[in-house]
Amino acid sequence: MNDQNIINVIYSKLAGMRPTDQKIAQVLLEDPARAVDFTISQLARLATVSDASVTRFCKSLALTGFHQLKIELAKAANDQTNYYQQVNADNIQKALASISANKVAEVKNTLAPIATATIEQVLSWIKEARLIQIIAEGDTVPVAIDAAYKLNQLGFLAITADSWETSIAQTLNMSSHDLIIVISNSGEALRLLKQIKEAQKKHIRVLAITNRDDSPIALEANLHLQTAVRQKVFQSEYYFSRIAAATVIEAIFLLLIADDETRREHIKTHEALISDAKI
Repeated sequence: MNDQNIINVIYSKLAGMRPTDQKIAQVLLEDPARAVDFTISQLARLATVSDASVTRFCKSLALTGFHQLKIELAKAANDQTNYYQQVNADNIQKALASISANKVAEVKNTLAPIATATIEQVLSWIKEARLIQIIAEGDTVPVAIDAAYKLNQLGFLAITADSWETSIAQTLNMSSHDLIIVISNSGEALRLLKQIKEAQKKHIRVLAITNRDDSPIALEANLHLQTAVRQKVFQSEYYFSRIAAATVIEAIFLLLIADDETRREHIKTHEALISDAKI
């Protein structure tokens, strides 16, 4: 196993795990610190699986075995940026505190692993692009709209559309001098994958922002930025967060400003033009 944090690894693979592995993962995520003291049989019993299933689960995470899993969990339990707590609606104040802590962990665990060379490549592609298209579906569309707004404020020509039919038409009018940024939590959106295929035919660079480095969209993209998720929505199995994806966009926005002070003038000009719409 590489230096990647085990909690991040489990989260990134969770959606694609077999049902048996998901049961084990859920027990570990509920309280990583407590799981450090489990025997293999205790973990198997709590997850209602066999001991052999736990061993296979460890292998699926590229671990040598259960002992290494416990070592990695101990490291994660001592790292406060890996906070995770299931949110329960029965106690509103406790739920708010859990949500707050989980969101802080999402932000930290999204930005911290990004390599300098990777973010430098992203910034270079944006600066070189004639046109930047941001594509998304469903709940991530607002992040795409925000990204287009921010990039245009800085002086970069950026487009997006909340209709996929319009979005794919935009892609057909693009060239190899352009860039597509695709935002998808699961990284499995079929229509976005179809759009990426069309972009590849035109030799358009594709930057993906998803929760999983092994997702179909991440694997098809030229470059991938992985976001971290730390929020289980109440008692359901539904995981979703715009915060992590929006954090990546915000970081890119701020780094582009820091890279060239003249981009502040673009923001000032834009703000001045729209100021009469404010009280």
